[in-house]
Amino acid sequence: MSKNTISRRVLLAAGATSAVSLFAGPWKHNRVWAQGAAKPLRIGITADASGMYANSGASDKRGMMMAIAEANERGGVLGRKVEFVHIDTETTAATGSRVAERMISREQCGFLVGAVHSGVANAISQVAQKYGVIYINTNSSSPTEAGQNCHRVKFVFDGNGTNFAKAAVKSAIERFGPDWMLLTNDYVWGHDTAKATKALLAEYGGKVMEEVLIPQGTRDFTSALLKVQQRKPGVISAAIGGDDQKAMRQQVAQLGMGDKPAWINSQQDWDDVYGLPVDNLFGVFGTTWYYRLDLPGVADFVKRYQTMYPETAMRSPGNVFYNGYMSVRELLSAVERAGTTSNIAVIKALEGHKMPARDRMQHFDASIDADTHQVQQTIYLATANRAPKEKDDLFEILSHAKPDDVRDTDSAKLCKLEPYDKTPTFDA
Repeated sequence: MSKNTISRRVLLAAGATSAVSLFAGPWKHNRVWAQGAAKPLRIGITADASGMYANSGASDKRGMMMAIAEANERGGVLGRKVEFVHIDTETTAATGSRVAERMISREQCGFLVGAVHSGVANAISQVAQKYGVIYINTNSSSPTEAGQNCHRVKFVFDGNGTNFAKAAVKSAIERFGPDWMLLTNDYVWGHDTAKATKALLAEYGGKVMEEVLIPQGTRDFTSALLKVQQRKPGVISAAIGGDDQKAMRQQVAQLGMGDKPAWINSQQDWDDVYGLPVDNLFGVFGTTWYYRLDLPGVADFVKRYQTMYPETAMRSPGNVFYNGYMSVRELLSAVERAGTTSNIAVIKALEGHKMPARDRMQHFDASIDADTHQVQQTIYLATANRAPKEKDDLFEILSHAKPDDVRDTDSAKLCKLEPYDKTPTFDA
């Protein structure tokens, strides 16, 4: 045995002490021994179950579980049944870090998947990189995730703030004018989404009249909306997520401010606004998928969701569910292409992988950027649907942009993936 390898017994013993002392490391080689061919392949689901993204986290988890169930119906992966462990990250980075440590050291998880909050995702990915465990960031949208916080073991499946800004800013300046105000959630996703918007405003002749930082957990937007009424911008660019966004929308609608000024919402997750009345769904927003896209496979995907989750309040799958499902499906597919669970082989199977539009139920082919590990995919702009075909038909898709037209080139400049030989080896 190499002096740089570590036995599973030692790994488990160290994990048992992690409550008082986090794992020391990194090792050159980490390996989970005694994983026979029939031993289940374990996935650690790091979805938020509490905090401002609890609703999205639940949807994220459901998507992953459906992909795992379908893999097991096909006989598993490399002849191994796929199991999962879920631990709540509480939408906090510190908890996310502890969860990742426990999943690797005590729960024998060979892969980690999940997270909506970008700060949580960054914390998980640092732990994953330390051990060489592949981490799939399913639904976090800060440009930093595939930029300065990228890692060799991390793959980012959602669109980010820059992608969505590139799809919306230029045309919004042309239509609603150059005077913008920014409402920005005061954490990494909000800051970096606002940064991307400011850069595009400068490029296309717009200007920022004022940026208002909104603390996480805000439920009273009165002071921010008073500033909007005083400054009278042509456009408000809002990067407000989770339950904060729901509270903001309700107050904006109560004040009759949804139609004027124009609202550009970087991204809007289905779970954040599900159940709100149509007058709360003002403005234009970005997304990666909608359950009524007229594309092959969509109707069957919706039916499978409804069959598996007959009691779920959300009767139709949204973009968060979609990303959770697609990311786990692609991870398991990469393991099968690699023919092994060895992390470096699976990483190479994911890097540069091309995904036909038909398989992803989007308008254009997608790919995993080998240099940043972000999925380059179709980006949609949508608004409220004033003529719904059914109860859940909340949105109207306004446009779809090609991946290359909204590519985040700034993150690509900042991302420095660790070399393969500097990434600990790990075999699930």
